[in-house]
Amino acid sequence: MSINRDIPELLKAGVITPDLAESIQSYYKTKNRTSNNRLFVVFGIFGAILVGLGIILIVAHNWDELSRTTKTLLSFFPLILGQAICGFSIIYKHEKVAWRESGATFLFFSVGASISLISQVYNIPGSLGSFLLTWMLLSLPLIYVMKSSFTSLLYLVGITYYAAEIGYWTYPSSESYLYWFLLLLALPHYFHLYNLRPKSNFMIFHNWLIPLSVAIILGTVAYRTTELMFIAYFSLFGLFYSIGESDIFSQQKTRNNGFKVIGSIGTITLLLSMSFRWFWESLSSKVFQFEGLIMAPEFLASTLITLMAVGLLFMNVKKRTQKKIRPLALVFILYIAIFMIGIQFPIADLLINITIFILGMMIMMEGSKEDHIGKLNFGLLIIAALIISRFFDTDLSFIFRGLLFMLVGAGFFTANYLMLKKRKTNE
Repeated sequence: MSINRDIPELLKAGVITPDLAESIQSYYKTKNRTSNNRLFVVFGIFGAILVGLGIILIVAHNWDELSRTTKTLLSFFPLILGQAICGFSIIYKHEKVAWRESGATFLFFSVGASISLISQVYNIPGSLGSFLLTWMLLSLPLIYVMKSSFTSLLYLVGITYYAAEIGYWTYPSSESYLYWFLLLLALPHYFHLYNLRPKSNFMIFHNWLIPLSVAIILGTVAYRTTELMFIAYFSLFGLFYSIGESDIFSQQKTRNNGFKVIGSIGTITLLLSMSFRWFWESLSSKVFQFEGLIMAPEFLASTLITLMAVGLLFMNVKKRTQKKIRPLALVFILYIAIFMIGIQFPIADLLINITIFILGMMIMMEGSKEDHIGKLNFGLLIIAALIISRFFDTDLSFIFRGLLFMLVGAGFFTANYLMLKKRKTNE
């Protein structure tokens, strides 16, 4: 439908009134203007990145032929240029998002380039972790001075890389606990973005990147009692799921609700990995000493995250009149109970398998009741994943395994067919 062509025709036919025609034209003009502004922001950010890379490549091509003084001046040139662009944006273009985002992005990369160039010119020693930490700390004010959401995303990527470098790749010579403080410094902008533009693309990217970053770096807490980290991760994914189910995010589309999606997939993935017998056999042979356990970083992390997850779950239930709790929201509590049982009795893997099967069935029934084909197939996928896991973990004959796969495939087809038929009948 072409608005400019069809509205006069509708007016002539008497389908719409002149006032309604004016309202429709005004709506589409505003919609097109918003779309153009978004494109301008995207192109501005990419333009700033490409310009910065171009400057670095030009300088790098002639770097060996330059004197130390010239190298020093060129090292600071991108930084000075970026500050000039940001200053111009604040003074003259403070209401233009594209100017602020592109200027802050250029300055963000200029800070990193200047640090590395000066270090190279004067042979200043240092590790990758210290470089990333210095870069992120110097770039942090850009998020708030320029009100730049893209810089916030870059900062989150930077501190995640820093914590992974410190906590995984150079462990145990260093610790990554500073990451949690650096993450807290970025959260005020995230809350401000939610209050200002809760449905913006920048907000959606934050909804995905923050839980991903936390999930990646939580593993750096592990030291000696690594078995407790499974409790920490189950509770973390339970916390994410409860955040996604809270009033702030519950009305958003599933693809925009990174907390809920990551919490769901993370919980199911952990359950499937715990359904194998090898983990519980090693756990039952482990001797836990209370005095050393209570001060272990894994125990402290597990306790803190579990308390947060329980508290948020309780708040979500208290705020809702129906008091309905999604089955995935309770898995972390159930896992703690199974973990305690698994220390003493060799039945934990059986309990996990039963949990996965019941969970899949409950999600299937929930999807069928709500006429939600996505939930229905998610429940079917959980059961299919459980069967595939047991394919590698049992001594069943290939004929029986083949029959199971055929039954799962038939179940997918039948469930989807019945739901689509039900929708067609209701229409």
